[in-house]
Amino acid sequence: MENNIDIKEAKLTAKDFVTDQDVRWCPGCGDYSILAQTQRIMPELGLPKEKIVWISGIGCSSRFPYYMNTYGFHSIHGRAAAIATGVKLANPELSVWVATGDGDLLSIGGNHFIHTCRKNIDLKILLFNNRIYGLTKGQYSPTSEKGKITKSTPYGSIDFPFNPVTLALGAEASFVARSLDRDPKHLQSVIKRAAEHKGTAFIEIYQNCNIFNNGAYERFTEKETKDDNVLVLEHGKPMVFGKNKDKGIIIDGTTPKVVSITEGKYSINDLLVHNEFDKSVVLAYLLGQMSNYEEFPTPIGVFREISKPTYHEDMDKQIKSVQAKKGVGDLEKFLFSGNTWEVQ
Repeated sequence: MENNIDIKEAKLTAKDFVTDQDVRWCPGCGDYSILAQTQRIMPELGLPKEKIVWISGIGCSSRFPYYMNTYGFHSIHGRAAAIATGVKLANPELSVWVATGDGDLLSIGGNHFIHTCRKNIDLKILLFNNRIYGLTKGQYSPTSEKGKITKSTPYGSIDFPFNPVTLALGAEASFVARSLDRDPKHLQSVIKRAAEHKGTAFIEIYQNCNIFNNGAYERFTEKETKDDNVLVLEHGKPMVFGKNKDKGIIIDGTTPKVVSITEGKYSINDLLVHNEFDKSVVLAYLLGQMSNYEEFPTPIGVFREISKPTYHEDMDKQIKSVQAKKGVGDLEKFLFSGNTWEVQ
């Protein structure tokens, strides 16, 4: 009876994940929404707070661990994924999350990110993508559009930007999704899906920096324009969008194409049907590329989710297999065997 009472009393709410720290983001920053939706989802994981860890690097987004009442570590620039990997491998029972920005993850942290994806480390990575360096006052980032004028590119950036979704897909992340800071219900659903996934779960979140890059995503978030510019991906459903649900996506050869489904030539039955569990990455990659071109709507939702062994599962199997053949190792014996020498 006492155990039942304890379980009932231990049920968590969003408030249990709020800390006593003052939230130090600019008024109107999209990070507030991401924080709120995350705190609302955390109780649904059914985990005690002591089993959840948030790791961050450097940047506005990287203050996140201070505001989550769980274990956390505000680490160094670009190294969040690497440090989170160490945390997960040292204690696989933990639910390990990464809060990071487009500069932190995709510039100095790019190498760590792609190897996290390819190894299928069981991490949940939230990318706050505002297409700018916010903390250091408005320099262009790896996701800033070509021609972007900033303090560090006064004549316009000549770089081609990264597409985070296709980068993650190309590195074989087992869960890849995109959402918006201004769509709370959608963001909550995607975060929950990521939490339930075993393996590298990556979510790109379009996040507004109202100080240094205000309005970067307004055509995807404003009532007047969002329906014609956003394609909501739903598994098993045809790809329909538009204010009047009158447009859709077909595949013409190997290229997506926007068509009308009210003018007679095409109907809803001709449209591409989303399959987020497709073992092939081709469909997800084609959808990911659509955000590179203004003539296409930008997809949000889960692009791809596949099941494959996680790194820590394979590591554990390998250790047990070697121990079964050779016994438990002796560290001291190992250090003082083979080619050793003394330094005088």
